[in-house]
Amino acid sequence: MLCRALSLCVAALILLCNPVAALAQQPDYLASVPYPNFIRVAIRADRPGGTPDPAGRILYVTRVDFHEYIRDALPNEWFPSWHPNSLQAGALAVKMFGWYHTLHPTTLDGFTFDVDNTTNFQMYDPGHRSVDSEAAVDAALPLAFVEPDGRIVDINYRAGYQGGPNPEYRNENMMSQWGSQYLAEVERRNVLGIMQYYYRGRVIVRVPGR
Repeated sequence: MLCRALSLCVAALILLCNPVAALAQQPDYLASVPYPNFIRVAIRADRPGGTPDPAGRILYVTRVDFHEYIRDALPNEWFPSWHPNSLQAGALAVKMFGWYHTLHPTTLDGFTFDVDNTTNFQMYDPGHRSVDSEAAVDAALPLAFVEPDGRIVDINYRAGYQGGPNPEYRNENMMSQWGSQYLAEVERRNVLGIMQYYYRGRVIVRVPGR
């Protein structure tokens, strides 16, 4: 309970000390898009070493609370020790990736699902949360990162490399995870500055009713 309260306080500080800049006006289109209560995750067979195999057979599909999914995916995609602005950019990317795929499900081998638990989509492996990753998710939950008209479009990211912003990823409309850390820690960019560096033209808005 104490860790939960602390994470909420840290989330509030992230927004107060590192504002995402003025939120864009909420587009009408976004209000018509269903907000996911859950996400269907296909669980694949593990490799011999015990990690989920992207080429493994699908064992089953489980329904996971959408917010819990974000909490369990983020620490597997972004280092929880990274700068809070990088983590929050990661939380927004993880959230919007999941949201987009709930609107565009996949049917494969007789299973219908939104994402699987491997790097085919986003690594989903519960049990690795931290105070800092929780705070980043809490700060991102009321927000959406969308086209100016409110459309939710596919959002992708890759690891990239250390020591720079990875500008070549901008041409692919893709965020570099290491680049987000560089932009936050070295260039001191806020969340909006990081997101718009890679996904030009998109805006951060508040999710209707959140």
